[in-house]
Amino acid sequence: MDPSAPVLVLAGRFDPTADLAVEELNRRKVAVFRADTADFPCALDLSARLEDGRWCGTLANGRRSLDLEAVRSVYYRRPARPRLPASMDPEARKVAEREARRGLSGLLTALPCRWLPPPGAAADAEHKPVQLRLAAEAGLRVPRTLITNDPAEAQNFALALGGQVVYKPFLPVRGTLGGRSAAVYASVVSAQEVASPDLATTAHLLQELVPKTHDVRLTAVAGHLFAAEIHTTGQTNRVDWRRDYADHVYKACTPPSSVVQGVQQMLDRLQLPYGAFDFAVTSGGTWWFLEVNPSGQYGFIEQATGLPITAAICDYLEGESR
Repeated sequence: MDPSAPVLVLAGRFDPTADLAVEELNRRKVAVFRADTADFPCALDLSARLEDGRWCGTLANGRRSLDLEAVRSVYYRRPARPRLPASMDPEARKVAEREARRGLSGLLTALPCRWLPPPGAAADAEHKPVQLRLAAEAGLRVPRTLITNDPAEAQNFALALGGQVVYKPFLPVRGTLGGRSAAVYASVVSAQEVASPDLATTAHLLQELVPKTHDVRLTAVAGHLFAAEIHTTGQTNRVDWRRDYADHVYKACTPPSSVVQGVQQMLDRLQLPYGAFDFAVTSGGTWWFLEVNPSGQYGFIEQATGLPITAAICDYLEGESR
């Protein structure tokens, strides 16, 4: 690999997780070109030609220019959708945004380099029903799960599990409510609550309530596994620790061999070099698979435990690991 070959970092302007990788790559004297797809086409210029089966051209931001042929790898950290001028006709803006996304993302995906994670595989891996099936096939313990929009089915499922289940959204739900930031977290709901007619308005994911003592975030990077226990002190955090990061105590840990094998098998099936896995652990030491995020954050784990996750990511982006 040409030591001068750059790494393309696709991330939002304010992304502390991407910052960690950029800082480490800079320390290693690896060239980095950072961009957010939200800046295209207003603040990013693209010009590429197909020559002899290769895409040749540049991506430029007014200060620097990236030689597309030279890109060694791409770190894909949740870049935003293209932003078009608000003055555009709404219908024209919708079409232009779609074309901008297809043009830029499609071209970058066509470059013959490694991605962390590959955008197509990452998008497929976001589907929780796929994750849960693959986890079960890989030998991981998975809570009993129901996906339904039938209130009667939901109520019967909850009653069969003791009258309470966990509801969780299929994707993160964040926004504003009354001018304040709001989010939907996993929460315990009763058989009476899931019997509401409102449940029929969309699909819901309900799961068995695992009697956990703590959670584990296991970050996998190109065959390397970094696991950390997450202990919470507040009751509101016991179901979903994401409610309050200030309420955590972290401790590096070693996953059981069965979990290691299951995680590696899942990553192989999902064709992912990276995954942020969440597990619930019971008092008997059983690890229950909850979900995997193909582009999940890891900085808070590294900061608290010293686990060298950034180094492993940069090794992969440099081309030094599989």
